[in-house]
Amino acid sequence: MKRRIFLGGAIALSAHPLLAEARPASLAHDVARIPGITGIYAVSLDPRIPVVALRAGEPFATASVIKLAIMVTVFQAYDTGSAHPSDLVTLRGADLVGGSDVLSNARAGQRLRMDTLVRAMIEQSDNSASNALITAFSFATINATIRAAGMRGTRLGRHFASVVPSWRISENVSTPRDIGTLLLAIERGAREGLDTVVKSASCRRMIDILLQQEDGTKIRSGLPPGTPCANKTGEIDFVRNDAAIVDPYGDAPYVLVVMTRALRDTNA
Repeated sequence: MKRRIFLGGAIALSAHPLLAEARPASLAHDVARIPGITGIYAVSLDPRIPVVALRAGEPFATASVIKLAIMVTVFQAYDTGSAHPSDLVTLRGADLVGGSDVLSNARAGQRLRMDTLVRAMIEQSDNSASNALITAFSFATINATIRAAGMRGTRLGRHFASVVPSWRISENVSTPRDIGTLLLAIERGAREGLDTVVKSASCRRMIDILLQQEDGTKIRSGLPPGTPCANKTGEIDFVRNDAAIVDPYGDAPYVLVVMTRALRDTNA
């Protein structure tokens, strides 16, 4: 049944301008070739195009894709006036971990602007910046943001670490549909001038940050050259994820989320 649903959606999406190269047979073949478990959620802002959903409601370890929810929490605070981009955040020693290219030389007690931490968290996926923001806002606040966005299968349960034991990988968990729903709300807010998960202007600012995300090895690598892609990737052992708003300011934007688990060959 899931394969039939996937193929039916793929047939419709194959007519989408930016998916003209994606034919149903090749999509099904590519998914079947991935040596692991893959979940997909793809939705266009054009209501005439059906959703593509394959294991879209199943739980997957998020890796760094959960940083999208942290960013939304920060921008909600900007919108309410409880925080400002120029606010200084004091770094804790416990928050400074590996996987932190921007903050690799940071030290405990150092104070950095909040907008600096947000950009490092998204653009370079800096783990220490992410931890500092989790500490500043709290797990409870970020998980409240997640629940308010309707993401019922999503939870932030741990800080980011240099090495994540296998038994802790799924403490940060979501579903392809949850992540896609969040990105769709951000795109609709920016495009339609709506206040969705944050105010419309904040939706546009978040998209602009996502457009600067530096990892181009996943969804971006399969798009026509020059296609704008506002995305957040994530990877840990046996996991490679990507979540994107493709061509967010173009004529035919769509959201695509791909999440994996038990991935035996990460190059696949």
